[in-house]
Amino acid sequence: MGADYFTYIFVLGLIQSFWDSFGIGANDVANSFSTAVASKTLKLWQACAIASVTEFLGAFLLGAHVTDTIKNKVVQPSDYADNPSTLMLGMLCSLYGSSICVIGASKLGLPVSTTHATVGAIIGFGIAAHGGDSINWAYSNKGVWFIVAGWVYAPLIAGVCAATVFLLLKYILFKREDPYKWTIVSIPFIFALTAAIETLFIVWKGSPRLNLDDQEPWKIAVECVSIGLAFGAFGILCFVPWADRKVKGKEPLRSYEMFYHWCIPTREPVAEALEPEEGGDVLDGGDMKAADEATPDKGYFAGFKKKATKGLLAEVADYKAEDATIKEMHDLAEKFDEDAEELFRFLQVMTSSLASFAHGANDVANAIGPLSTIYYIWQNAEIPPKKVEVELWILAYGGIGIDVGLILYGYKIMRALGNQITYHSPSRGFSMEIGATLSVMIASKTGIPVSTTQCITGATLFVGLCNGNLKTLGWKRLAITAFGWVLTLPVAGLISGLVFAFAAYSPSMLEGTYNPSS
Repeated sequence: MGADYFTYIFVLGLIQSFWDSFGIGANDVANSFSTAVASKTLKLWQACAIASVTEFLGAFLLGAHVTDTIKNKVVQPSDYADNPSTLMLGMLCSLYGSSICVIGASKLGLPVSTTHATVGAIIGFGIAAHGGDSINWAYSNKGVWFIVAGWVYAPLIAGVCAATVFLLLKYILFKREDPYKWTIVSIPFIFALTAAIETLFIVWKGSPRLNLDDQEPWKIAVECVSIGLAFGAFGILCFVPWADRKVKGKEPLRSYEMFYHWCIPTREPVAEALEPEEGGDVLDGGDMKAADEATPDKGYFAGFKKKATKGLLAEVADYKAEDATIKEMHDLAEKFDEDAEELFRFLQVMTSSLASFAHGANDVANAIGPLSTIYYIWQNAEIPPKKVEVELWILAYGGIGIDVGLILYGYKIMRALGNQITYHSPSRGFSMEIGATLSVMIASKTGIPVSTTQCITGATLFVGLCNGNLKTLGWKRLAITAFGWVLTLPVAGLISGLVFAFAAYSPSMLEGTYNPSS
């Protein structure tokens, strides 16, 4: 019986892959922008708008490398060579196990690893189909233990990188006699370095369709340095003069006016020019929530609009609305010069976008890896080879699902990963995002499907420890998060294995009547 007979598996795979992508957007995308929202650099709806673009582009342009690892390194494709449709069914069951686990965790506001869920779900159906020996456990062959190793060193790398960046900022800039002066002088260099890192990732990671990684090393170096210098020049010519007028001069300048600030005459200063107020923020986006509440809630359309925009307007950054413990934790954290901190708001948007781009490249594999296997078998009626190019529409499909999940449900995890773990300021958020992004970059290039949740949590933990006071960390929230990580893999595997066993081993009319004595 040909694999094309099982078109219904492909259709169900499409549906369930979307829900798996939805869960990834609802749970993991918060990793990228939770720090920016927690520090009130961005409002929730602005973070969702930016992340929707960066996540989709990361998945669409750079998502192919990691997909190959999950698809081929966990189960042994040769075990399904005689019956490829069984692998189709197994991958469908893995999507059920992963999506149910992740969406359920998102409902509870529990940040979990979608990579754990995907790997656990594939292990679950693999054991149900051919036993434990069918699973590629070997570290040397980039199997399960190779992936597990990434779960250990990725948060450590992210934490060390983030803490190093933050301590450099702390002692080189913020502990000086005039921290604002030292910070604004250093901003162009930080712009250049951040842009060079982003360029290196995009070029080094490469895309099979752009062939960027086929260039000679010296060309890659020239591209990174050139773009870094361009951003440094932007910092000198545009950002620094604009920010100095806005922060020190308290002039009411808009963000877009930095591109032609020299044409704008000096304006009368106002209080708190850059500090976000009720109804405003660093990107001058206004207050969507206030406008929404001012609109009378009448009719079915108004009710639908209220539900549809709940994920964009929810309050996730006001720690005062939580409990006294969180307020005490924040009060104990070390604070720095407010004007110097303000200069990092724009940089935090830049690094959040980079982290989101890297996340889209890395985590889209969790949803489209199983779908790409289903699609290949459906098209060719055979087990896919070790290297198969992922279709563009599959990458786009996964990116759209991630965006929808973020917009409708991402606020729950942003609230959990934000101010409930430690105090967030723009400089701290910048350091956390750089550390987490560097870790994800290395993982994406080497093909290790690491957990971005663990990367950002490790970065947040290490930066929190830089306060020098254990009371500045939300240990209860960290313990709950770690407990969720431990449960994710076995729960997803159990669901996937049970669904596969029910579908594969139930009586079938195709094979005749069930006879217990046979």
